[in-house]
Amino acid sequence: MKPTTSSPKDWREGRRLRAWELKQQGWKQRAIAQALGVSEGAVSQWMRRADDGGIDALHHVPPPGAQSKLKPYQKLALCDMLLVGAEAFGFRGEVWTGPRLAALIRQYLGVSYHSDYIPRLLKRWGWSVQKPSRQAQQRDEEAIARWRTQTWPQLKKKPN
Repeated sequence: MKPTTSSPKDWREGRRLRAWELKQQGWKQRAIAQALGVSEGAVSQWMRRADDGGIDALHHVPPPGAQSKLKPYQKLALCDMLLVGAEAFGFRGEVWTGPRLAALIRQYLGVSYHSDYIPRLLKRWGWSVQKPSRQAQQRDEEAIARWRTQTWPQLKKKPN
């Protein structure tokens, strides 16, 4: 008996792989079904899958999901737009955020995505979403300190 090459992704996959191992040891389908708490029909289906496609046919295959709204040429165009930069498209600052990209995709490619989905889309392509910093780059620390020490005390209510 050869052990499985990878660990199961979930308990169902583990059960199918264990059934295959028991079958390799010479167990009958009825005994396998009883040992694993499944029907003989289930074991029969698993063994047929393994006979047709090998042990890999017993592994979990996630569903493919919905088709992408963007066509391959649109994805390339979007990557080019990202490289050009946010300011080239009228945004203030060179930061790409989810809402900015959603607006860009809608305006230039005619496809609507929710801004919360954009990070997942970009991550799949190897990009990362940027979050704007909380403080402006033009922030003048000296002017702020001066205001706090000179202006604020004059504006603050005096204690009675």
